[in-house]
Amino acid sequence: MNFSELGVHDDILHAISYMGFKNTTPIQEQAIPEILAGHDLIACAQTGTGKTAAFVIPILDMILGQPAGETTTLILVPTRELAVQIDQQVQGIAYGLGIHSIAIYGGSDGDDWGQQKRALTEGADIVVATPGKLISHLNLGYVKFDTIQYLILDEADRMLDIGFYEDIIKIISFLPQKRQTLMFSATMASKIKTLASKILTNPKEINISMSKPAEGVLQAAYLCFDSQKAELINYLIADKPEYNSILIFCSTKKKVTELTRVLKKNNLSVEYISSDLEQTEREKVLQGFKSRRTRILVATDVLSRGIDIREINLIINFDVPHDAEDYVHRVGRTARADSTGVALTLINDMDMWKFQQIEKMIERTVIKLPLPEKIGQGPLWKESKPRHSNTRKNFRNKGKNHGSEKKQTSRSGH
Repeated sequence: MNFSELGVHDDILHAISYMGFKNTTPIQEQAIPEILAGHDLIACAQTGTGKTAAFVIPILDMILGQPAGETTTLILVPTRELAVQIDQQVQGIAYGLGIHSIAIYGGSDGDDWGQQKRALTEGADIVVATPGKLISHLNLGYVKFDTIQYLILDEADRMLDIGFYEDIIKIISFLPQKRQTLMFSATMASKIKTLASKILTNPKEINISMSKPAEGVLQAAYLCFDSQKAELINYLIADKPEYNSILIFCSTKKKVTELTRVLKKNNLSVEYISSDLEQTEREKVLQGFKSRRTRILVATDVLSRGIDIREINLIINFDVPHDAEDYVHRVGRTARADSTGVALTLINDMDMWKFQQIEKMIERTVIKLPLPEKIGQGPLWKESKPRHSNTRKNFRNKGKNHGSEKKQTSRSGH
């Protein structure tokens, strides 16, 4: 479907045409009419399907021509990177429309705080915020949200995973009861439905291709021991000189910094990003990767959702993700929209069971490629069962360590 068939204002159609928007994606085709009709909405769609435009375009259409100086729209997101990205997309489409937005997130300096305070008190049309940072402003008493007409929760499942439920409920207590509320999520877990039942009114529900990697992703895996992983990655990158945008996911910040150091020793163009970096450093690294000045980016799951980086050629999972859903989000960084890409996962002997659960969820057996001769022999693939003691330990560690990475990623600067 063409965007012109949706009844969107001509000025917005003109703006999005310059940004390369031609035909709608399925989530846009289904969500935009429901939003324009004034319905509350809960929409589930995998990463890379155009969710941001699915709510930004109709929201801009509905507030176009409304009085300036009133904050009509609040968009809540889990991470500062996503807040910046959505704010940039709003500004890109709204350029020339007289609609203003601001991103509210932590990890910045005092000048940014002052700019955020002015926007919140003087009235930016659209506020894009991480919950923790917005709560800090709300607690000081100068934020007035009595003119809010539209509330959007993007990556709602991610916000709940991080632990923002209470913050979300508190923020909503500052908003008018009469409003239109939209929830966008990559999964339709029970906790999402519970939250939806509390904050949505007679919502329309949309479910698009949940929990499946995009068809354009060529997926494969290598069976290797941990001691072989760094050498294998060096080999894979050297074997693919035509790939100018490579994203490597590691499960911990320590592994991110260690792998980055190893790759730099081989004179590769590589940087890393994790919650240890200050916001200005993260933005600089991310911009270098987006502009292709940096060929390889090593990251924790801080980049597994939400960030729109075009034409990533290769995704490498240094570790098997803790959850099957995390695999989908990581892999979703490549083959965005109609493009294609390659996703490789390195599986050690302890992670075979986890990867089998991933294969069950995506309903596909991922091909296991032989290791190059120079790397040596890896472990043999075997149908395995979870080791109960380790499984319980891993579950505790996930909430304690892996979960703390997520909380630090979002709450440290939000």
